[in-house]
Parts: sequence; C-alpha cells; structure tokens
Amino acid sequence: MAHTIPEPSRDVPISGEYDVVIVGGGIAGIAAALAARRQGAKTLLIEKQFLLGGLATAGLIAIYLPLCDGMGRQVSFGLAEELLRLSVRHGYEPAGDHHSQYFCPAWLEGGSPQARAGERFEAEFNANLFAILCEQQLLQEGVALLYGTSVCGAKVENGRIKALFIENKSGRSAILARSFVDASGDADLCHLAGEHTATFAQGNVLASWYFQHTGGRFALRMLGFADIPDKYKQPGSEAEKGRRYTGLDAQELSELTCASHANILADFLSKGGISPDHALANIATTPQVRMTRRLDGAYTLDDAQMHTAFEDSIGMIGDWRKPGPVYELPYRTLYGNRIANLCSAGRCISVTDAMWDISRVIPACAVTGQAAGTAAALTGNFAALSVPVLQAALRKAGVPLHEGELFR
Repeated sequence: MAHTIPEPSRDVPISGEYDVVIVGGGIAGIAAALAARRQGAKTLLIEKQFLLGGLATAGLIAIYLPLCDGMGRQVSFGLAEELLRLSVRHGYEPAGDHHSQYFCPAWLEGGSPQARAGERFEAEFNANLFAILCEQQLLQEGVALLYGTSVCGAKVENGRIKALFIENKSGRSAILARSFVDASGDADLCHLAGEHTATFAQGNVLASWYFQHTGGRFALRMLGFADIPDKYKQPGSEAEKGRRYTGLDAQELSELTCASHANILADFLSKGGISPDHALANIATTPQVRMTRRLDGAYTLDDAQMHTAFEDSIGMIGDWRKPGPVYELPYRTLYGNRIANLCSAGRCISVTDAMWDISRVIPACAVTGQAAGTAAALTGNFAALSVPVLQAALRKAGVPLHEGELFR
C-alpha cells in the first residue's frame, strides 16, 4: 500500500485581506483581536469551532484564575481585568465539587486592602454565557469573526507570511494580512510557517472535567489534571500514573476524547442515573490538554525569574498556584527568529516547561493577547518594533509594566 498519494495543485481564491489576522479564538485570541481593533487595525479572528473561549469555555476549564499576587496586590490589568469582569457580569457560577468557591467581592466591589489580601482576584464563570458575551463584545467593536475554519497552511516568502490557507464550509481559500498572531494554543501557525517550536516533554495526563446538575446545584466536576510539571511531582503520585498525551496527533486526541467520555459516564452513573435532581449538564467539546507545542522564541522565560525586571516587559502575571511570585513578561517571548510578521500569544509563548504551567492560564493569555494584538496593529515586523512605542500603547490602555509600579 502506498504511503503517499499525489494531490493536484490548484489556484486558491483570496477570501479576505486584513491588517491583522489572529488564529485561535480562545482568551488570548479574544484579547489580541480586541487590542488590535482598538488600535484601529482591520482585524480578523479565525476559530475552528463555533464557540469562542477555547479551553476556558469549550474545554470547561471555567475558572478565571487570579489577577493578583495573593498578597493583596493586583498584577494583571487591562483586558485581563476587563474580561474577568465580563465573565461574571451576570453572576458567578456556584462552587463545584472543589473545596473553595472562586468568588472575589472584595476585588470587584471596592473592598479594603485587608479584605483583598484575604482573597484572590479570581472567579468561576458560566462557560457558555462567557463565550457569547465575548462574541458580542468583538462584534460590537468591529472585529470580523470566521467560525468553523481551520488554518491548514501558510505561504511564506522572504521570512514573512504572505497568506494563510484556510478551509471551511465554503471550501479552501487564502487570507492576506500584514501581521499574524498565533493564539491557537498549540503553536499551529508557528509550526505551519516554519518558525522554531518546542513541545511539552512530559505530555498531558487525562482530564475529564464536566458539569452536572445534582441536589439542585449546577456543579463542576474536576476529574484529572494535565498540568503538573515533572519538577513538582511527588514520586508515586497519581500524576505519574496512566498514559501521557502530546495533544498533537489526531488519532491520539480521538483516543483521549473517547477515554474522557468514558470517565465522565462512569463517574456520573456512579451516583445514579438521570432524575430531576441528577443530570449530566455539559461536557467539553475540545480536548482538555493544557501544554502541547509552543514558540521557541527570541527569549525563553523560566519560573525561577520571579520578581525579575525586564526592560521590554509587556505586563505582569502572578502564580495561580501560590501567593507571592510576580512575573514580568518580556516582549521577546512573543516572537521568534524566522518569521518577521508572526507573533504568539497565550499558552504557546516562549517559556520553559516549568514556567508553562504558570503562563498557560487565563490571566496570562489575556495579558499576552493584549500585547500581541497591540504589537500586530503597530507593525509588520515584530522584532523591529520600538519597544517604547508598544509599551506606551499598553500603558495608555491601562497596563502597568513593572512590579515597581504596583501598589496595594
């Protein structure tokens, strides 16, 4: 049996031309699209599903993790805060089967510094509602959305992406733009364009989060985590057991999905069948893998670099797992060395495996998305962009850049 089969070459129609094209409609892509549009750029956001939000919504990882350092200081601002407030505009999601409710009235309602120090600036949101609210915000601001669309290739000339090849219900076509943002979560565009990338060495364990209605409550069941770096694992822990998944192979992702569905069914039925007080309410429509492939960029940030000042900082994040650390995010983690008009945002920026567990979550996705979208609107060559010009635009949008600027 032949291992290859020839495919006829063909001319592909151009279906659109933009200033900025963003691949991936997760939190990073949403932030990038809003930021680029607010800089006046004609902006297209491409999403392979028919729901915005990525893992946060379609993946049911519906917890907006902290914008603070756990010591009473807010560290992530701008669109990171705007999107958190949007996620709970119509109310918080009640606590699931975890120990504490993600609820932050002291932060959202002007609480005292003492009250803010006693809770983290985080919230649990309704995934479907948040997705629709994000969609409405993007449309209201003039961002073009293209759902059900996969990016399947890139035409690269002289170290620049000239066009993306896309496929959707209308067939195959090409999209032109001056600059591109990879917010795919898997560095798909970086890979397709030939930019340097790296993969998550240890792989992801199976996760099967779902929502159930039980005892009159809509509750999140958190089965399995896929995000414990090797350096933090305990020997013999549950995290070391079972199959690992790269998240980069179609057959493997299909098997992961089937295993996740089987886990959900067994867990749900272990508490009885369907009744007025027991229903399977919502399951993920995207695989719950957190770390897969990332940009290997101009600079790679490590988790040991907490409280480190970077001249090219584009914003800050805390550590969602523990209070104390603050990380400035260098602009150089967003772009690579091969493709001039391509940058990344969200969970595929350039970080070490240990830092990846910190930078993959919603606040970091929003911070890097805002920076990437702003930069994309300002330039067609990311490495050549004046950092002070970018930083001035971010500051104007309400983003402090250095830890020394923070206050309680």
